[in-house]
Amino acid sequence: MTKPKRKPLDGIRVLEMGQLIAGPFCGQLLADFGAEVVKIEPPRTGDAMRQWGRADGEGRPLWWPVIARGKKSITLDLRTEEAQSIVRDLVKVADILVENFRVGRMEEWGLGYDVLKEINPRLIMVRVTGFGQTGPYSARAGFASVCEAMGGMRYVAGYPDRPPVRAGISIGDTLAGQSGFQGALLALQHLHATGEGQMVDASIFEAVLSVMENIVTEYDKGGHVRERSGSILPGIAPSNAYPTNDDRTVIVGANQDSLFQRLCKVMGKPELSADERFATHRARGENQAEIDAIVAEWTSRHTATEVIDLLSAAGVPAGLTYRAQDMLEDPHFAARDAITHLEDPEMGMMAMQNVFPKLSASPGSIAHTGPRLGEHTDAIFRDWLGYGDAEVAKLKAANVV
Repeated sequence: MTKPKRKPLDGIRVLEMGQLIAGPFCGQLLADFGAEVVKIEPPRTGDAMRQWGRADGEGRPLWWPVIARGKKSITLDLRTEEAQSIVRDLVKVADILVENFRVGRMEEWGLGYDVLKEINPRLIMVRVTGFGQTGPYSARAGFASVCEAMGGMRYVAGYPDRPPVRAGISIGDTLAGQSGFQGALLALQHLHATGEGQMVDASIFEAVLSVMENIVTEYDKGGHVRERSGSILPGIAPSNAYPTNDDRTVIVGANQDSLFQRLCKVMGKPELSADERFATHRARGENQAEIDAIVAEWTSRHTATEVIDLLSAAGVPAGLTYRAQDMLEDPHFAARDAITHLEDPEMGMMAMQNVFPKLSASPGSIAHTGPRLGEHTDAIFRDWLGYGDAEVAKLKAANVV
């Protein structure tokens, strides 16, 4: 029998506090790579994510099995002193704590970083909020929609003649969760080198800002304000969404000189690559609408499959705008195990995106779908804290758990 490969975070204990998306997505990534993630939820109601998102045919929400995958669930009423004391006991044996409450809430409960680091100096505390732990906006409520706008993403998303739009996902939350995950890994490396824990301050608005390329520098040094440009990037051509004769949309990226020359040959117009309007990257950018119209006229005479096959054979990047159905049917997704299938105790076999990135020596994996509320309370209290059955029963009777 082949011995299972060790995961990078095997042996790392994580407490996940908070709810919704940003903090729990950080916890999902930690669990994917082997950490024992114990999610603390309110008794009776649990994380609101248990009810969010579209449902299956029987009304069971389908987001929870993904964002809580691989985690263990315990319940604690954090408003009570008994529960707060239990968290402090759990912190003694934890490596990482992830929380995404509003700024000051953990301090109100006697669970601020200054307190917890005295209990466990090696603790890494990942704090995910809208605007960060400091600054004049730190106390503001910070949902991703607002922080995406203030981080610059909303202003450039959409078409110039219409108001800004949002992506069809909560991108600000997931970027912040990913930033928290990255910060936790960096802090673990520091811990291994020095024996010292630290706090990771991951804000949604800065997570968005960090991926906004050079828009700040463009304005600071050139006075340029990047505007909404729809499906193109101004000055980058041809790189757009083009129509086909079977009513599909193909994305083609041929803005580099050599790629443009290949595209012209495939279109049967090799002379275009020497045309002064299109011969250089800058020239194509200045005549973007004209070259896009030429490419669109060619793609509209072919099916999407024909366009992709012709361009792929020529080494020109091209692909369809995929929906989930396309991903599930695509042989490359299957060959890469980009989508995995897990058995959920209540809903049966379900598909979801697999662990990423892929590591050759210590790959991550998904232990199970999201747990039932409080499913692991007894086991964690026994294994982490050494509580006996009588102690757990007493806490349940007092509605602490």
